[in-house]
Amino acid sequence: MTIRVLLADDQTLVRAAFAMLVESAPDMEVVGQAGTGREAADLARAERADVVLMDIRMPGLDGIEATRLIAADEDLAGVRVLVLTTYDTDEHVVEALRAGASGFLVKDTRPADLLDAIRTVAGGEALLSPGPTARLIERFLRSPSAPVTGGPECLSDREREVLTLVGRGLNNAEIAEVLGLSPLTAKTHVSRIMGKLGARDRAQLVIVAYESGLVIPGTMGG
Repeated sequence: MTIRVLLADDQTLVRAAFAMLVESAPDMEVVGQAGTGREAADLARAERADVVLMDIRMPGLDGIEATRLIAADEDLAGVRVLVLTTYDTDEHVVEALRAGASGFLVKDTRPADLLDAIRTVAGGEALLSPGPTARLIERFLRSPSAPVTGGPECLSDREREVLTLVGRGLNNAEIAEVLGLSPLTAKTHVSRIMGKLGARDRAQLVIVAYESGLVIPGTMGG
């Protein structure tokens, strides 16, 4: 299966560099390039991209608003947004995660890691680096505007345990090990939690875990 990648960045040279990298991977192809957020949202719909590499700062409609448009469009439910930023302490990254992004990377990420990140997000997993994410949430997740329709009070005790571990950065296999479950059962719990909370993916579950107090800043990954 070939991963269809859309590149969104207002700098032509940056897009060209990413295009060369993505096209060098045998399992990926670039299906479009956008210089604005509006173009990115339109092309995501027109080209049926699997993953959008989205720069945050673009003229007109920025990457956050473009991400919000993509996440809100039911026809684009399978499109994943991977935000690219210059600094891992950029407060706008949290806004992008709230808007529906599936993860973020800094632009100086090693080429091989970027390709792996695209594969991870295309596979339906969130891409969250525990250190930077924890710092971001600690500094900027203070307002009650989580992108979900419900809170942890609608979850069972077991589901709250799973949500807490998701918030600490654990994957399904690690959650299964901690709770003595099978990986499939852990995955089922995560999927059910996402459904109850109206969350698009694990990235938003991390935000809910922090905003609800299930995870205290500084404990992620530990």
